[in-house]
Amino acid sequence: MIFTKTVLNDAMIVDIERKEDDRGFFARSWCRREFEAHGLNPNLAQCNISFNPKKGTLRGMHLQVKPYEEAKIVRCTRGSLCDVIVDLRPDSPTYKKHLSAVLTSENRRMLYVPEGFAHGFLTLEDATEVSYQISEFYRPESQLGFRWDDPAFAIAWPAEVRLISDRDRSYPNFGG
Repeated sequence: MIFTKTVLNDAMIVDIERKEDDRGFFARSWCRREFEAHGLNPNLAQCNISFNPKKGTLRGMHLQVKPYEEAKIVRCTRGSLCDVIVDLRPDSPTYKKHLSAVLTSENRRMLYVPEGFAHGFLTLEDATEVSYQISEFYRPESQLGFRWDDPAFAIAWPAEVRLISDRDRSYPNFGG
């Protein structure tokens, strides 16, 4: 795998390293040792799938807080999406900064989301499927969220938001 640092402290883009021959290619998408070697949380508690039939579906912005903070590895397995993360660790040099990455089934790129980051995405195609590997079990009592259009972050979503859950729409602005 190829690990690329991002502008956000501890967040990484992870690309597969293809080994190709006449049959196609083979690539590793997970290796505990490689994640540990790059200082990333290698724990894996659960894997989830999100299927989104419609382009313009927004999910986010979500995070789990202490003591059940979670790291995530997010990958698009069908279609495409704009994945956004926000660093909400008060002691981080990139506190309140965000990053967006386009993840597609074609580029097979993954985004490593560290603990203490909010996460959300907007589908860019119909029938987009997302796979998550998560370091902690889901704990509804530890989940927080904030509005996807919060002016404190000024996230520039690349397409119109057409579908969003009532829960995500009703989240307050960060700190508000």
